[in-house]
Amino acid sequence: MAAKEAPVGNWETPITSELITSQSIRLGAPIVGADGSIIWLEGRPTEGGRQVLVRRDPSGDVHDLTPGVDSGLNVRTLVHEYGGGDFLVGEDAVYFANFKDQRLYRQAISPSMKPPEPLTPESKLRFADGILDAKRGRIIAVQEDHSGSGEAVNSIAAVSLSSGQSTVLAGGNDFYSSPRLDKDGARLAWVTWNHPNMPWDDTELWVADVSADGSLSGQKKVAGGNDESVMDPLWTPSGELIFISDRSGFWNLYSERDGQPKALLPMQAEFGGPAWSFGARPYQILPDGRLLLVYSDPKKAGSTLAILDGARLQELSTPYTSFGSLSLGTAGGKLILATVGDSPTKASEVAVLTVDGPEQLLSAQPAQWEVLRKASKEEIDEGFLSAPSAVEFPTEGGLNAFMNYYAPKNKDFKLPPGEKPPLLIKIHGGPTSQASTAFSLGIQYWTSRGYAIADVNYGGSTGYGREYRNRLRKNWGVVDVDDCCNAAKHLAQEGKADEQRLCISGGSAGGYTTLACLAFRHVFSVGVSNYGVADCELLAQDTHKFESRYLDSLIGPYPEEKALYKERSPINSLDTWKTATAFFQGDEDKIVPPNQAIVMYDSLKDKKVTTALVMFKGEQHGFRTSNAIRRALDGQYYFFGKVLGIPNTKMPDDLEDIPIANL
Repeated sequence: MAAKEAPVGNWETPITSELITSQSIRLGAPIVGADGSIIWLEGRPTEGGRQVLVRRDPSGDVHDLTPGVDSGLNVRTLVHEYGGGDFLVGEDAVYFANFKDQRLYRQAISPSMKPPEPLTPESKLRFADGILDAKRGRIIAVQEDHSGSGEAVNSIAAVSLSSGQSTVLAGGNDFYSSPRLDKDGARLAWVTWNHPNMPWDDTELWVADVSADGSLSGQKKVAGGNDESVMDPLWTPSGELIFISDRSGFWNLYSERDGQPKALLPMQAEFGGPAWSFGARPYQILPDGRLLLVYSDPKKAGSTLAILDGARLQELSTPYTSFGSLSLGTAGGKLILATVGDSPTKASEVAVLTVDGPEQLLSAQPAQWEVLRKASKEEIDEGFLSAPSAVEFPTEGGLNAFMNYYAPKNKDFKLPPGEKPPLLIKIHGGPTSQASTAFSLGIQYWTSRGYAIADVNYGGSTGYGREYRNRLRKNWGVVDVDDCCNAAKHLAQEGKADEQRLCISGGSAGGYTTLACLAFRHVFSVGVSNYGVADCELLAQDTHKFESRYLDSLIGPYPEEKALYKERSPINSLDTWKTATAFFQGDEDKIVPPNQAIVMYDSLKDKKVTTALVMFKGEQHGFRTSNAIRRALDGQYYFFGKVLGIPNTKMPDDLEDIPIANL
């Protein structure tokens, strides 16, 4: 059947907020066990957003490890607030952090399948990114101690598997990550850094000998320092230390040889990403010492899975263009690879490839990948799915920036002649992060309704090397704003968007850029901030340790640059605010205090600017429950439609309307 001509507002689509939440889960961090089992995390909006462990055992049976909702268990650490590295797998047990009390728990995965039991005592300690030191009966992990009256204290610590007591192994710096033992348990590597740096700024890689009693000695720095970000150390079977460093300007792979870092394959490509959370695992070491890795080329959309053999990259044939954490294991004479794979038109999947050895990885075909779990149970007709195209566009200072453009697509509808689609500029969080090309029902929700989407990788985004990332230094609220405005204007000039219907939205740091675009420019017709930063000064004064000095590099040191903080804060430009703006905010957000959204809303309401505020009870920084996810998504669509005058704009029948002031 030919597509019908219909204006935006009359396009019908199966991609609804109810579908996204009821049929979708978040998948992450698969780990291959010693027996060939696979254990991974699932985030379930229908269970209050909690994360549970799921296991595919060697017989092929897939079942939950984490008991039901009534158990109160939620596999999630709060180290650095963003967490990651929430669990680790031993031969007969899995160890995980529980969200509510932040204690480590032990859960047997032998046939007895006993309920999880607390390992660590009740305390103010948090743990993440752990590894098992079976030789000494302990876990080595990042520890975050909140028992003092001041800033939390981070360290590398050992947790006894018998008593649950922890002992600090390495401390004194502000932050630590990635403790990694060599095969014999004789040497430990880790990454550390200090304020005001973030892990993508200046970090250091250290190594120490592990004594018979488990203490460390002979500590030495291997790499890192000024203008070098080092991450993700691993030991080869022969005892060689591999790591990622951006000393060349791009995150490339290195090894320590003769006491010096040696580049394994210098490329203008990224083999790692910003360490917002723990446990990224962007590469693994094969039994023969070669590296299995994921890399991204700035000139191409998506990522590539490959084997590094000497100075040669050999690409694997896969059905995916984006990959989550990699895990390798051997069992029954087979080599097992597990990851979370995505593509622009395929929802993420826990995917496993089982072969005889490393060479068979290279000859394996896409059909050989086994899917253990899909993020969405619903199969969407590709006629409703828009694939991104990478667009390079001009911006300020004679420079270029990048975005992923999604055209409207719906097999049943097309725009009437002469109608250009409304455009939604999406802004990723961070701001040190990147717009992903992985499948997103949240994006397809819009494009299947007739909107075009531009997911902007403004200056400061990752994936394009350190120089591009450093464009945002001292320029947050300037470079990102210029690039997002120029992306919208570029698409309007190209005839791909209606310049009278330009929309913008983002969450967290993306919410800040949204508000800054609305405060300091007059390009957009309407905007939505999801838990966005409105007051830079307040953020510098009142946020968690991990990000407490982040703004030193993005704006300048505080309070020395107090005037600049005020100038860059959208909350201080309310007197000249004209653009319709909505706010969606969790009332327990520890990263962006909810009062910022309340003050903004009250002021705009008093000024007779069209505005809306939706506070979600119990939600934190990012929405996890199905109700919040649905109301935020449908509420944004509703707000845009009402402001732009798009016909047939309404909330789903089972959701409460979004109250809009001054419409």
